Amino acid sequence: MEEHIIKDGKYRYIEMGEGTPMIILHGLMGGLSNFQGVSDYFPSKGYQVLIPELPIYEMPLLKTTVKNFAKFLEEFIEFKKLKDVILLGNSLGGHIGLLHTKMYPEMVKALVITGSSGLYESAMGDGYPKRGDYEFIKKKAQDVFYDPEVATKEIVDEVFATVNDRMKLVKTLAIAKSAIRHNMSKDLPHMDTPTCIIWGENDTVTPPNVAKEFHELLPDSDLFWIEKCGHAPMMEHPEDFNRILEAWLKKRNF
Repeated sequence: MEEHIIKDGKYRYIEMGEGTPMIILHGLMGGLSNFQGVSDYFPSKGYQVLIPELPIYEMPLLKTTVKNFAKFLEEFIEFKKLKDVILLGNSLGGHIGLLHTKMYPEMVKALVITGSSGLYESAMGDGYPKRGDYEFIKKKAQDVFYDPEVATKEIVDEVFATVNDRMKLVKTLAIAKSAIRHNMSKDLPHMDTPTCIIWGENDTVTPPNVAKEFHELLPDSDLFWIEKCGHAPMMEHPEDFNRILEAWLKKRNF
């Protein structure tokens, strides 16, 4: 995916296809390639797929908050002169999408969340992170998925490098704390944006009851499950994920 990144002003992003804008928001430890299954599929279906690189490690420490990433997203949407966007976010990306939709409802036509934070976090787990302990980090990365083989050496190496970079570690913990502080349970009942919730039945980071709570609190939501699937359905079962999402978009005329 790296070779497709467009650098324009302060933004780095991938852009593919033409049509209805679909903006993909990656998670805290997730790279742009996590959504390759989605970004390969939807451009040929009449969607302009954009994946901005969130400045998780570039923001000043005091601004490393979910709210500032939601504002960054709005600036990106204005920069690209987009309107009526579909936001698709995993984990922290889902949380940013939710908060952005609350702050700028007129900009968002539809929201798709998967393994999203915003109600509950165990993402930091117990004693996380142990710097320098590769096997511990490997186990943590594998726990994100139902099938540990999905946590390739490349993924584990990336997480290991992040937690062993002191500034990145400090910012990772800062954004994780911000996500916990920014619980959205009181906001969700007032958010009328149509929302598609796609969740792994075996998600241990944001367990299935979190998806059910999102579904109960959001006035206009549909909930779909993927079997034998952990925290990142679009990576672990890209074909199922795309099929569910495409059917939902068609049903809603998006």
